[in-house]
Amino acid sequence: MDKKIVYLTGFMGSGKSTIGPILANTLGWEFYDLDSVIENKTGLKIKEIFNVNGEEHFRVLERKTLLEISENNKIVVSLGGGTIANEENLKILKKTGLLFYLKLSPVSAYKRLKYKKDRPVLLSDIGESFTKEDLLKRINLLYEKRKIFYEQSDFIIETDNMPVGKTVDRIVKIINKEIE
Repeated sequence: MDKKIVYLTGFMGSGKSTIGPILANTLGWEFYDLDSVIENKTGLKIKEIFNVNGEEHFRVLERKTLLEISENNKIVVSLGGGTIANEENLKILKKTGLLFYLKLSPVSAYKRLKYKKDRPVLLSDIGESFTKEDLLKRINLLYEKRKIFYEQSDFIIETDNMPVGKTVDRIVKIINKEIE
């Protein structure tokens, strides 16, 4: 592998932002959280970008930022939950690095996300939290829509009930095999 880039994808709450920096530190590489890079570039929170400019505008920003980041080497990138649900983004990811899907069941996602208020796609059209049933429906709907993209990853790592350290160890073993 010419460029050493690891992309972490998965549904919201799968552990990308937690595992990413630990993985990068273990490898001695830099870490980027795609959403944080976008927030730093725009001076706005992702939620604000969605509210002010809409999801389509956010997705254009996301693609441009992904292209910029993919020019680097020896990096770990935590992607937004929906980054991969776009054919162009998927091509960029597959062409420039190794893609790891941190797989989380919808029920586990619900448990991890039920108190989060900073996820625009988990709020109703008027910006309010969903009821438990509606939130579970929303998670299942998004999960089903994105699953086809997630499953095109190079590697699938189950994160349900898996300690962070073990997940990082599994990914490091795979990376060491792939980049030698």
